[in-house]
Amino acid sequence: MAKYITELQVSLNAVEEQSFKSDGFNKINVNLNKGAGGNVIYLWYKRGSVAITKVQVSFNEDMAVGLINAAYTKIDKDLNAGAGGNHLYLWFFKESGEFNTPIVDISVTADGDKETEKFGFGWEKVSCDLNREAKGNWIHLWLKREKQTYICDLTATDSYESDTDNFQNGYIRIDEDTNRNAKGAYVFIWYRQTTDPKKALKEIQFSITDSQYQNYQHEKYQQVSVNLNEGTKGQKVYMWYKKEGSNQPIKTIALLLNTALVPDYQKAGVTVIQRNLNTGTKGFTEYLCVYQ
Repeated sequence: MAKYITELQVSLNAVEEQSFKSDGFNKINVNLNKGAGGNVIYLWYKRGSVAITKVQVSFNEDMAVGLINAAYTKIDKDLNAGAGGNHLYLWFFKESGEFNTPIVDISVTADGDKETEKFGFGWEKVSCDLNREAKGNWIHLWLKREKQTYICDLTATDSYESDTDNFQNGYIRIDEDTNRNAKGAYVFIWYRQTTDPKKALKEIQFSITDSQYQNYQHEKYQQVSVNLNEGTKGQKVYMWYKKEGSNQPIKTIALLLNTALVPDYQKAGVTVIQRNLNTGTKGFTEYLCVYQ
């Protein structure tokens, strides 16, 4: 039995559903517009021998440019069709190499309480809400890889200029703006994965005050130089990390905007770094979650 996820598709109506079913696709039976009205939308997949290794989401035209240049495949179906909200599209990529671990399973959650159990079973969260700005359920895509992966590199961007290079160099973009609704630049966190735990990061932190900034400098953390609040009137927010220390290697990270889930994430063993990436603005409260 072929074990890799090799094709993805999206249906926007019953006719497309029947077509994909006849073509051998498997349906994930969660409406991607749940709670928002609009079309009843489903994600479909096929298994085969040449694996998909990356899945990304775009919610504006600028986010798509780097994906196109890096030869990602776009599924040209709006995941918010009929529901308003942002025009959301899925993209996928097939490539081998150090930073590309095959995806063997894919899942969708539409209820927050079902998210927490995923981390402990090796799932990786795609942070962009697939109902973004459509006022429905929180909808998230989840990926499972052939081998356990670890976070080995971090960076951030406050423009789209380096997107192509980042994608070509094996980075995954966390497809949610850390400045969401804060009226600043579009800022994104990026990471790379490895299957070698010896190359993994051991700790991630954020500074939202000058004293925290100085402390992390003194403690020899590596700084990601981009202000995650760039272009806003809020406080400067910086990300810091370490590759050495006694902590366990970091397996996966994700952004959490549904802050009602913080206690459930914590009970599930997920570290929620409760330093708001939008500190000092009127934007969304956003926390980075770390699973080790």
